[in-house]
Amino acid sequence: MVKQERAARTRHTLVQNAAALFDRQGYAATSLAQITKLTGGISAGALNFHFSSKAELAQAVSAAGHEAVACALDALDADGAPLDQLVELTLTLARLLDTDDTVRASVRLERELPVEVSSSRLWLTRVDVLLQQAYEAGQLQPKATPETVAGLVTHLVAGTEARVRRLRTDRPGTDTDAVTSTDAVALLDDIWHLVLPGVAATPGR
Repeated sequence: MVKQERAARTRHTLVQNAAALFDRQGYAATSLAQITKLTGGISAGALNFHFSSKAELAQAVSAAGHEAVACALDALDADGAPLDQLVELTLTLARLLDTDDTVRASVRLERELPVEVSSSRLWLTRVDVLLQQAYEAGQLQPKATPETVAGLVTHLVAGTEARVRRLRTDRPGTDTDAVTSTDAVALLDDIWHLVLPGVAATPGR
């Protein structure tokens, strides 16, 4: 049992540190040697025991990012008005993008490597359902079709990711675990207050 727990901790550490490097440098620029160096006491042999290749490790990072998004979506309140749920969904994604290396890394890896399932599908499916509910309840402006608002949401999330990356790049001397979501989440919330009057048939928030 002790050995199993130690192995699980080692694997978790490898995934987290690989995520940090994949997020910061990209897949091609990250080597297994860099990952083992970042982990400190974990040897190359231990890494090879858990992962046979860098590609397999990248898959584990992506899986961890997907799991984080899925768990966050499952925890969202499903009792509010559809548009309120939609806004909260995007704010939750913003927090994840800022605070979780595996989420950011999985998004970047999807742009650099072929993937079977995109992490965006995890939340776009929920977005489509919420917008259809809002449409059927007459909560959308006539010109704010579900397709149009879904496009808006996609752009807002992509813009939030870009802002989070820029904030982290602009603060090279800070701890990479430092929380800057106050900036990203607050800005996204402000943007929603600006655009919701053009989306909601009645004030949504």
